[in-house]
Amino acid sequence: MNDHSSEVPLRLFASTKQPKAPSVDMTKVVGTCDILLVCLDTLRYDVAVREEAAGTTPVLNQYGAWEKCQAPGNFTLPSHHAMFAGFLPCRYDAKTVADRELLFFPSSVGLGKKVPDNAYGFSGSTIMEGLSRDGYDTWCVGGVAFFDKLGSVFPGYFNKSYWNPSFACPVKDSAKNQVDFLLKKLETANPAEKIFLYLNIDAIHYPNYFYLEGASHDSIESHAAALRYTDAQLGRLFLGWKEKRGDTFVICCSDHGTCYGEDGCQFHGINHPIVNTVPYKHFFL
Repeated sequence: MNDHSSEVPLRLFASTKQPKAPSVDMTKVVGTCDILLVCLDTLRYDVAVREEAAGTTPVLNQYGAWEKCQAPGNFTLPSHHAMFAGFLPCRYDAKTVADRELLFFPSSVGLGKKVPDNAYGFSGSTIMEGLSRDGYDTWCVGGVAFFDKLGSVFPGYFNKSYWNPSFACPVKDSAKNQVDFLLKKLETANPAEKIFLYLNIDAIHYPNYFYLEGASHDSIESHAAALRYTDAQLGRLFLGWKEKRGDTFVICCSDHGTCYGEDGCQFHGINHPIVNTVPYKHFFL
């Protein structure tokens, strides 16, 4: 019997599209830059691009247009397990795994075992484990309950993890409190040690009605208002990080969208095009 096992990677990982030039060389980023992974938890793609076009998210607009991407999962838990393993949101029109741009390559899970050009190949179960081995101090500042350290696995993935009730979803100033905390932490950070920060901003997650004056329930309009509030807080974070830390690479994305009655659907944890479509961008500060 012929052994065709060596042909499997060729079939599975052959791109169906014209290859795109990598947008960033992560082999040059890792070791020279801090890396920020900022998750705007639950942000819908359609709302993100609407506010971008209206000019109401001036901070994020400085760093290029949102890319339409497929969500790694339909709620926080599966989405983050995928992202922390290196599978960030991928281009919306991808037809095979080879159509992804992999910034982080998890060499232990297969994918042909060959690190793509310009990707950071890491060993271990998470990006953070790989970066920690390469000298990074890995931080998590949590938001939604999966990061509150009460039985959640995610905080344990990091060298340092932080959460307190003022960061939680029902707190109107949650993003401001998170940024205040981070800017204070930076004052005592080791300038000779690179930082990987994961920041889970939950202001856009439900409840968000209190960001829209006079509202009594969550809606797509209050969702947009929460994004505008978040944009201002990101401006404070990015400015403070640049001043204190220098060269920094930022990955900013949503983990999933959420429904407000479309096709009878409410919120997320279900498969619906709005839940499965997210905004993504990466950039240097």
